[in-house]
Amino acid sequence: MANKSSQPLYERIHVKNSIPRAVELLILFLLFLLLAYHLISLKNHGIPSLFAFLCESCFTFSWILVINCKWNQVRYIQYPDRLPELVSELPAVDMFVTTADAELEPPILTMNTVLSLLAVDYPPQKLSCYLSDDGASPLTYYSLVETSKFAGIWVPFCKKYEISIRAPFRYFTSCSKPSKDDPFEFQQEWKTVKDKYDMLCQKIEDASQTYVPSEVFSKVDKKNHPPILKVVVDEEEGLPHLVYISREKRPKHPHNFKAGAMNVLTRVSGLMTNAPFILNVDCDMHVNNPQVILHAMCMFFGVENEKDCGFVQFPQHFYDGLNDDPFGNQMVVLFKYLAQGLAGIQGPVYAGTNCFHRRKVIYGLSPVHKALSGKLTDEDLERRFGKLNEFKESAVQILSASPHSQNQGGLISSLDAANLVAGCAYEHGTCWGTEVGWKYGSATEDILTGLGIQEKGWRSIFCTPEPPAFLGCAPSCGPSTMIQTKRWATGLLEILFSFKSPIISTIYGNLQFRQCLAYMWILIWGLRSIPELVYALLPAYCIISRSHFLPKVNEPAILVPVTIFVIYNLYTLSEYLRVGLSSRAWWNNQRMARINCTSSWLFACFSIILKLIGLSETVFEVTQKNQATDDDGDDQKNINSGKFTFNESPIFIPGTTILLVNLTALAVGVVGFRHNNFDESEVGVAEMICCLCVVLYFSIFFKGLFGKGKYGIPSATIFKSGVLALGFTHFCKWSVQA
Repeated sequence: MANKSSQPLYERIHVKNSIPRAVELLILFLLFLLLAYHLISLKNHGIPSLFAFLCESCFTFSWILVINCKWNQVRYIQYPDRLPELVSELPAVDMFVTTADAELEPPILTMNTVLSLLAVDYPPQKLSCYLSDDGASPLTYYSLVETSKFAGIWVPFCKKYEISIRAPFRYFTSCSKPSKDDPFEFQQEWKTVKDKYDMLCQKIEDASQTYVPSEVFSKVDKKNHPPILKVVVDEEEGLPHLVYISREKRPKHPHNFKAGAMNVLTRVSGLMTNAPFILNVDCDMHVNNPQVILHAMCMFFGVENEKDCGFVQFPQHFYDGLNDDPFGNQMVVLFKYLAQGLAGIQGPVYAGTNCFHRRKVIYGLSPVHKALSGKLTDEDLERRFGKLNEFKESAVQILSASPHSQNQGGLISSLDAANLVAGCAYEHGTCWGTEVGWKYGSATEDILTGLGIQEKGWRSIFCTPEPPAFLGCAPSCGPSTMIQTKRWATGLLEILFSFKSPIISTIYGNLQFRQCLAYMWILIWGLRSIPELVYALLPAYCIISRSHFLPKVNEPAILVPVTIFVIYNLYTLSEYLRVGLSSRAWWNNQRMARINCTSSWLFACFSIILKLIGLSETVFEVTQKNQATDDDGDDQKNINSGKFTFNESPIFIPGTTILLVNLTALAVGVVGFRHNNFDESEVGVAEMICCLCVVLYFSIFFKGLFGKGKYGIPSATIFKSGVLALGFTHFCKWSVQA
């Protein structure tokens, strides 16, 4: 461990946020005033005020959860330059990369992530990289073998010249050619490495267009095959170990999505290298800061009590992000303020990637038990970890805090045992997926696993070094973004409506109450779709049915909703401006928040209802990953890159319906005013303004009504939405007559 008499390895800084706190409390006070107005006006305004009260109660509760999350903001500064005195103590690290579909997740993208991991600033003999291929793709394996050959020149090149960007596709994009002022030797080596990388890309591209010959994969069905394990790099000087894994899959055995793949990685690595620390990244999240492991070790070694650092989470940043974040999926503000706020409670949630774990924590160790040497019987070990003696011995080594020892026979000597633990039947009758490893039962296995860790009393740490530790790619089209958010919301609702919810973890476990509230804010994302949908339709209902839910413009009470609207939007705008984003980025995020909430999250609610009543099971949908854009790419393609695209998915029906309903209401309102069919008491200006705001939020769908090709809403979707909008309009008129 670190020498406590030496300088601290990190600094914990409390972020001053007195003014934001005051604004948040002011908004909360105004929300309570608005609720009081609706209660008082129930008798006069009837059903609209009741629905407004219910919706705004949900919004108020959500705002209370937001205030709780952002109240105590904390950030950390690490000092990796103070670690050299502890070089002999640096632990081994097993690095996990996961991919599931070679078509949706291009192998060259995955290979760049692998290369960036192999080239980090850390003793290579203490690193091992494991690639999990859940698609059992011969192309992915072929790409990894070819990449290992290129790594033999890439890794030494990066370390010799202290290259800061260790993913070659990013490095050669940012450095198209060496400077004339660079040493001649560097220029020559740069050209050699660039040529070799171009050859690697060409080989992978050619292989993707043809069949990749391989005896191992000749009769492999990606949904029905035995485990495939290959040691690609074992004992090569200057390079970490590199292992390919495709776990066994059988039609009658549940594979538990990414959580199942992570648990196989944990067991295989436990047999082969058994490092006390684990890093896991998604296939598109390459290392951007070569000192990332040193930053994490500053936190693990720097804390006075181990329980204060169960895992270290790094934020997700994105490269080649579209200007002004048109799809609202770069999450800059989310990580800046909410994650820093969680760091001031019990720590950030586990985000599923860019995270360092203690292996013993993954094995289910509680912070009150720093070691379990001799406390577990053989029966206990078998129940928790399975029957294989070699793996039980490796688990005991971790749980008893024994010194780490390398596999003396090399990784290949462990292949037979590793094949056994990669089998789909190995977990039967054990605690894998419940008490040990990544947790099963949700499409968002990351949140569920992190919740289980913090339930035991562990804290986590949010680490934000400069430059950013990892960079990835965000979905660059509408359908991918909405599928991703639907999957997240579905998984979160699975946790909320299970016996693993944070409420139970607080009552019966060691999850702090405020951390429970933070989890609740995340888990109710899907449920928020219901009040959001109702609130988006309520102004239109009032206009068509000649009723009210807001005060008239000549009433003093109108100042309450107007003030909330103005202050809230100025406050959220200031958050974007403070992190260097534009007002256009703020608007795009506000717009996409409304769209995702009433579309993706609404379908997540439908999915979880079908699952709860036993009519459907959750399906894990892989998001399309895009390769890096080329500076010499098609200009027209770059121009259209920020345009919203549509497809035949029913996920676009709610947004289209909301737009049509509010356009109809605006038309009814305008016609009514022009022909004096409405008097001042029948239609409110406030409701008309609300309708206009809804139309602006859903302007993407308005453009889609007249768009062509993939930029236009399919006619079938328009027809279905038109029928629903017509039905809603008739319901409004019927309610007046009733």
